[in-house]
Amino acid sequence: MSIYGTYKSSNGIDQQGIVGAKNEYWNLGTSALYEEAIRRGEGELAKDGPLVVKTGRCTGRSANDKFTVRDETTENTVWWGDVNRPMTPEHFDVIYNAFMEHAKDKDLFVQDLWGGSDPEHRLPVRTISEFAWHSLFCRTMLIEPETSEYAAFDPQFTIINLPSFRANPETMGCNSETIIAVNFSKKLVLIGGTEYAGENKKSVFSILNYLLPTKGVMPMHCSANIGPEGDVAIFFGLSGTGKTTLSADSSRTLIGDDEHGWSDDAVFNFEGGCYAKMINLSEEAEPEIHATTKRFGTILENVVMDPATRELDLFDNTLAENTRGAYPIEFIPNTSEENRGGMPKNIIMLTADAFGVLPPISKLTPEQAMYHFLSGYTAKVAGTEIGVKEPSATFSTCFGAPFMPRHPSEYGNLLRKKIAETGVNCWLVNTGWTGGEYGVGHRMPIKATRALLHAALDGSLNDVEFRVDENFGFQVPTAVNGVDTNILNPRDTWEDKAAYDKKAQDLVAQFIANFAQFEEHVDDAVKAAAPSAA
Repeated sequence: MSIYGTYKSSNGIDQQGIVGAKNEYWNLGTSALYEEAIRRGEGELAKDGPLVVKTGRCTGRSANDKFTVRDETTENTVWWGDVNRPMTPEHFDVIYNAFMEHAKDKDLFVQDLWGGSDPEHRLPVRTISEFAWHSLFCRTMLIEPETSEYAAFDPQFTIINLPSFRANPETMGCNSETIIAVNFSKKLVLIGGTEYAGENKKSVFSILNYLLPTKGVMPMHCSANIGPEGDVAIFFGLSGTGKTTLSADSSRTLIGDDEHGWSDDAVFNFEGGCYAKMINLSEEAEPEIHATTKRFGTILENVVMDPATRELDLFDNTLAENTRGAYPIEFIPNTSEENRGGMPKNIIMLTADAFGVLPPISKLTPEQAMYHFLSGYTAKVAGTEIGVKEPSATFSTCFGAPFMPRHPSEYGNLLRKKIAETGVNCWLVNTGWTGGEYGVGHRMPIKATRALLHAALDGSLNDVEFRVDENFGFQVPTAVNGVDTNILNPRDTWEDKAAYDKKAQDLVAQFIANFAQFEEHVDDAVKAAAPSAA
């Protein structure tokens, strides 16, 4: 039986080979999906309206369980290695057939959605979900078609997500019972054995990252907003560096918080929603995002809720450190109605340096920008393990290696070309530690970061005096109104200057070692942008 929401598209599930589903729920809206999720025991209603769900053992992406089919389509176009693990077409077919058998007699929730807000470059995607709340997540995070568009909607890719499916590594060529398998030739993504909803949105992102560069469109793991004068800013950054927080600025118009494309005439959002970290979310520090936790239409993953009062505890990490909230982008005040803007004036590369080495803001040349884009540096702290205090450097090329099917140099060269064409200003912003490394110093004050960002975005930072950083060679302001001068030179914030010098050179060495993999793909000017070893 089929139950229709807004409209049933002209191309049915049966065309994807799923025969025998018990019920098909097509394009249900938010309220109907809430009802289905609660009725099925998938989630609970919190006091102020959000839907609270638990994702079980998988509270984040299963990076080691993602595979791409290696065939004549992808053999010479995908960057094979630890990020893009190959799977044979035969193993994919085994998984697909097992998916079809597993889906029989199940209720399935279907959404037909756009990946991308630019009519010229958007991708029609069909998501088929075992969970009602996953269907709501997809509807929230992607872009709903207009009612008139459903009749002719023709999906170019289909994502089938069956969390109750368990893969067999012995027969399916995978690593565990969890599987994310991408087949670019068959235009299919199979997700099984995980309830973490982020796999849905990142699958669409990976597809767009494969398709768009051939059209001259730069896909980016970034947030973006627009200033009062129409100036667009792009914020590159890995998870936890502040993309969502810093782009949700009440003085600027939000385009989006995570995934964008940069075409010849626009920066456009891939999504229609935001997916923010909720752990330790403060109403004082992040009022716009905090307000979404009190809205009907927000999905909260692994946020702890009092079963009696239905009150949320955003500071409780019992279920996960990676608690998340998915909400429509319009829940953030002052968002772009078109989900896009013009050419960027500023590019911000965010890093959370747990070593306390990098300045809070630095100005980059185009060559330095490409170097740091390909490096994709941040640092992660050793989670909640007792007694583990040493941070570790993480280099995720293009600030999003897990989602980049093509060789990083393709994205890097495309970025450099667009920087040259637009003359955009490039900045490196450290939202990590100051006054010492993690365990000794403290997190960079968000007020200082915001003040420096505002100075960069309104152009006033271009008029201050700069010094050249002795380790990394980029320009660092010596004084900025409203910001403690000492914080601008990280060495001055350390009590032990010799310890700073050693830590800085350790980080320089890690940059150089990591970049060795890209040296044959860049010219001498980019190589010269490397930091200096003593």
